[in-house]
Amino acid sequence: MQVFGLIGNPVGHSVSPPMHEAAYEVRGLDARYVTFEPEPGSIERVLAGADALGIAGLNVTIPFKEDVASAVDTDPLAGRIGAVNTVAFEDGPTGYNTDAAGVVRALEHHDVTLSGRAVVVGAGGAGRAAAFALADAGMDVHVANRTVERAETLAAAVPEASSGGLDGLADALSDADVLVNATSVGMESDETPVPKAALHADLAVLDAVYAPLETRLLADAAEVGATTVDGAWMLLFQGVEAFEIWTGRDAPVDAMNEALRDALSS
Repeated sequence: MQVFGLIGNPVGHSVSPPMHEAAYEVRGLDARYVTFEPEPGSIERVLAGADALGIAGLNVTIPFKEDVASAVDTDPLAGRIGAVNTVAFEDGPTGYNTDAAGVVRALEHHDVTLSGRAVVVGAGGAGRAAAFALADAGMDVHVANRTVERAETLAAAVPEASSGGLDGLADALSDADVLVNATSVGMESDETPVPKAALHADLAVLDAVYAPLETRLLADAAEVGATTVDGAWMLLFQGVEAFEIWTGRDAPVDAMNEALRDALSS
């Protein structure tokens, strides 16, 4: 039996196990997906132990993504982003960032053309993944963050990106085609990082928050006629990408999506 899993702290809330185990069942794999909650500062020992135990692959979440990136060999994209959320154990652990693919595949699934201008709100791990992914797809990227210095640092690393504070969102969004909220604003609350007046019908809006599925940002976007993409799609497609890295097989996207949304609604 192959064992895959998730390391994070905390991980009790994770909905990844049912999503991945649905994929194993459909593909006929003798595999299980479990969660691990190591203490901060223990990543090198955790990875060595996982490798020694024959763990086939790990997902990585807060607060370990940057620690893992410095502890394993990374693929070029994860190296540029500076964060790892997926580890494959082949000839030693290799780190990947499937959050980037999660952003792109979620938007493409909703027939969003990745050209023109994208605004990414947030300069943390999810913001970095979104900014690099959209720039690599050919979009002009603007990073907006509450702390302007963090936006400037990320924009300096992304090819030809610009940056600014949240107070400049109205101007940044006026000619934008895609908006990604990569902050936690709106999680379990009726808040939004983007003023409704800044939204318009020509936008595609992806909110990385998936609890609730319809955030205030997405509700506002729908009211002005924008295309909306809830955060479960990004969560789904980063998991799809991880499954495909680990197994070399196409993921059963529909089954994974059904299991994920059932878990989120329970």
